[in-house]
Amino acid sequence: MKLEHVLPTAADTRALGRELAELLRAGDLVVLVGPLGAGKTALTQGIGDGLGVREPVTSPTFVIARVHRTERLPLVHVDAYRLGSMADVDDLDLDVTVADSVTVVEWGQGLVEQLADEHLEVRLERRDDDVRTAELVPHGPGWKERLDS
Repeated sequence: MKLEHVLPTAADTRALGRELAELLRAGDLVVLVGPLGAGKTALTQGIGDGLGVREPVTSPTFVIARVHRTERLPLVHVDAYRLGSMADVDDLDLDVTVADSVTVVEWGQGLVEQLADEHLEVRLERRDDDVRTAELVPHGPGWKERLDS
């Protein structure tokens, strides 16, 4: 899979999420990094679609974490924007679900990486022309291998 993607539309961002879903397995942590409006939720919607989530995937800003059950793997979607510390992350008990689920965290950089030995960081940007870009940054040899194949 390419490490850098140009995403002209939200549909393209969701399509990248569906592609990523094909690589995901239980225990995976995906950390989404980028400013407001960069496409974090759209990417998660695509991941959810690829995993078989049937209900709408919306930003869990006010509930902080939402679990979507699927036949393949549960998707735990977290919005860490309002979390200020590792203690706040610990209070969510994400470590209880991470081994059996795919955990996607918006705004989680610097807060959630300790939940898994390896993780995929997706750096999303929104250019001045409203086109989004995504850079896939593997952390750990397993992710590097999956993205290379």
